Amino acid sequence: MLTSGTIKEACTSVGVAKYGRPIGLDEKIKVDLIVIGSVAVDPNTGARLGKGEGFAELEYGMLRYMGAIDDSTLVVTSVHDCQLVDDIPVEKLLIHDVPVDIICTPTQVIFTNTSIPKPQGIYWDKLSPEKLGQIRILRELKRRIELEIGKKLPTGPSEKLPPTAQRNRRG
Repeated sequence: MLTSGTIKEACTSVGVAKYGRPIGLDEKIKVDLIVIGSVAVDPNTGARLGKGEGFAELEYGMLRYMGAIDDSTLVVTSVHDCQLVDDIPVEKLLIHDVPVDIICTPTQVIFTNTSIPKPQGIYWDKLSPEKLGQIRILRELKRRIELEIGKKLPTGPSEKLPPTAQRNRRG
């Protein structure tokens, strides 16, 4: 539905709002590739650091639940060459951290051949009530799974959200 003249605009945050449409948890889609933000990434292992708020990991987990992605779905990040590091300790990564398969910089494309396991979904025992309270579709997903399995899912420890993670509640 995009023309060659609208593709560039559609790739911006304004364009996504203008041309895109929200999808629900029941949407039957297949995602071929995920582009994920990174503050730093290790080209030797595919380990990445985000901003530390976990929103990319939650989106990844929801896509896993929907069946839109699996372990073979490529995860790509785009960073400057100075954001390539060799000191992200893999053993310190958490179960929900998303590794990258491909790193694009202004000067090179790196295939990491990562052996770090990709998250299998949402890890509810790590998700704070505060963060859950910020994301309506995540609350819907939790409610849906609880109805399916007939019991309450665990909740992670409470946390004080950083100001950048606080959103206006819309429901």
